[in-house]
Amino acid sequence: MSSFSPFSKEELLPQEEMLEIKRQKGELFIGLPKETYLGEKRVCLTPDAVSALCAHGHRVVIETGAGDHANYADKEYSEAGAKISYDIEEAFKCNIVLKVAPPTEKEIEYINPQTILISSLQLKTQNKKYFECLAKKRITAVAFDYIKDDHNTYPIVKSLSEIAGTASVLIAAELMSGINKGNGLLLGNIGGVPPSSVVIFGAGTVGEYAAKTAIGLGARVKVFDNSISKLRKLQDSLSAPIYTSTLQPKSVAKALMRADVAIGAIRGKNRSPICATEEMIETMKEGAVIIDVSIDRGGCFETSNVTTHKTPTFIKHGVVHYCVPNIPARYARTASLSISNIFTPYLLDIAEEGGFENAARFDKSLRNGMYFYHGILTNKTVADWFNLPFRDINLLML
Repeated sequence: MSSFSPFSKEELLPQEEMLEIKRQKGELFIGLPKETYLGEKRVCLTPDAVSALCAHGHRVVIETGAGDHANYADKEYSEAGAKISYDIEEAFKCNIVLKVAPPTEKEIEYINPQTILISSLQLKTQNKKYFECLAKKRITAVAFDYIKDDHNTYPIVKSLSEIAGTASVLIAAELMSGINKGNGLLLGNIGGVPPSSVVIFGAGTVGEYAAKTAIGLGARVKVFDNSISKLRKLQDSLSAPIYTSTLQPKSVAKALMRADVAIGAIRGKNRSPICATEEMIETMKEGAVIIDVSIDRGGCFETSNVTTHKTPTFIKHGVVHYCVPNIPARYARTASLSISNIFTPYLLDIAEEGGFENAARFDKSLRNGMYFYHGILTNKTVADWFNLPFRDINLLML
């Protein structure tokens, strides 16, 4: 009686040992051009990040003066191992080009075909020609404002929102001082003096960090948002209980009448909702300050108009309005450190996986950020916005 075996005779014979083949590491050739966009002062990699990349055998070319506005000198980059280029085009000729602002059409001309471009996209400021130029060069483009990690958050957007939220309160404090022709109030809580009142529209990341900073200074804070879950989450994350409410016109009008500072931090799908009408702003205190962080999406205040870092404020109905779209650029060194800390592990991982394509196959966050793959548009939002054809990146990278 023969015993049954689940294995064949061949399977029972000694087999050859299968050794794991080590994945070939890739050498990266990274270019950092100088930012030319008006008011953009940040840089994607700090000298410490460049040093870490060069220590792993990668090459970095940085255009002279690229880190000046963030207080990083050419000498620091040179000592970290980067090549300092005095040719505008050289940094664009690298295999991977890192930029904060998206390149202009002229800068795209400098880029070699099949290059990997990593920058912000700033969809609202783009036109159809920009995408046609990228397609012509068969560029693979990643928008860092679209990179979404495993925790369902946008790491770079979140980090810059934290800076914008904290900065909004600090800017308001500056504008309130007598030196800046404000009403001479200190944004804080001094014994025997009533605390300043801060109204915040939006309970997202910007609103949360604005509230934390204002509470830290001793201000009395009120937060408005139509999302109860966001308001609840905000209350849980703060050490002190604060006033929270949905956006009800009577409550908003009453809060603004007493406010010394109002901060707009609500973002809509296309345009930010108007949270404060012109009539409400007319009732605000003389010398009160409005910081509209959402101005890049149209703004939360009906009286808001875009301003620049050179001329950041205007006065309407006796209220100081600060409506600069790119607040983190005001703190260029902190913002550069933040961006660099997120980019460096990504770049090292791309090299470890043997190149960008392999890394993107295994790293979903890179695929989320990709909007062009070898000249093929892969982002549905961009395609719908500009009425362009697109392909699913998951099908292209099978």
